[in-house]
Amino acid sequence: MNVAIAGLGLIGGSFLKAAEAAGHKAKGCHHGEREDFSWADIIIVAMPPSAIEPWIRANEATFRSGAIVVDVCGVKRPLFEAFKETGKIERPWHFVPGHPMAGKEVGGFANATPDLYKGASMILTPYPYMGRGPLDTLEEFFRSLGFDRVVVTTPAHHDEMIAFTSQLCHIISSAYVREPLALDATGFTAGSFRDMVRVGAPDPEVWSELFTLNRDALLPVLERYISRLESFRAALASNDPTALKRDLAEGVEAKKEMSRQ
Repeated sequence: MNVAIAGLGLIGGSFLKAAEAAGHKAKGCHHGEREDFSWADIIIVAMPPSAIEPWIRANEATFRSGAIVVDVCGVKRPLFEAFKETGKIERPWHFVPGHPMAGKEVGGFANATPDLYKGASMILTPYPYMGRGPLDTLEEFFRSLGFDRVVVTTPAHHDEMIAFTSQLCHIISSAYVREPLALDATGFTAGSFRDMVRVGAPDPEVWSELFTLNRDALLPVLERYISRLESFRAALASNDPTALKRDLAEGVEAKKEMSRQ
C-alpha cells in the first residue's frame, strides 16, 4: 500500500513508522507543506483540527481517483460536515473521518514509535453512501499497523463517547495536578497518582480547540461528573459516613457493570 502522512507529530510520526515497519511504501510531510500525492492510495492527515480542511482543500487536486483520505483528529462532526457530499458523488477520492485510540503524554516526532497502535482501536465515521470498498481497504491497512479492532460509528456517537473516555480525563488530570500538595508528592506516590497525572492535555492549544469543538458533548459529561464530586463533598462536609459508603458502593457496582460488557 502506498501511504502518505501529512503532519509528523506523535500521531502522524507513529503512523509513518508503523507503516514502514509493516512493509508499506510510506512518505511523510510536515504541516503546511504541499506536494504531489497522486502516488498515494491512502493519505492520513494528522494535524490540529483547524488545519485539516485548509490543507485538504489546498492539496486535493493532486489526489488520485480512488484515494482514501483519513483525518485523525479527536472530534469528528465538524470535518464530517465540511466534506459531506450532496446528491451525486462530487469528487473522485474518498474522505473517511477517523480517530486512533492511542497516544502518549508527550508529543512530537521524536516520541513517535512504530508500536504505538499495537492493540489499539481505530474509529471510523464514514458517510453512509460510501459503500464497503474503502472501509475494507482501511480495515486491512489499520490492522497491518497493529490495531486490534476497527470501530465504525457515527460522528455524533464518536464525539459523545470521546467526551467521556478522553476529553474528561484530560480535564480531570489538568485540575488534579494543580493541587499545591503535588509539589511535595515525592515519596508519597504510587500507581493511583501516576495514572492521574499521566495525561492532562499536554498541548493546551490543540486540546482547547478540541474541547471547544466538542463543547456540546463535553459539557453534559463534565456537569454529571461535577455533580458526583459534589455528592462526595457534601458527605464529607456533613461528616456522613453512610453517604460516603453509598457513593463508593455505587462506584464499585459501576465498575462491575463495565467489566460485564
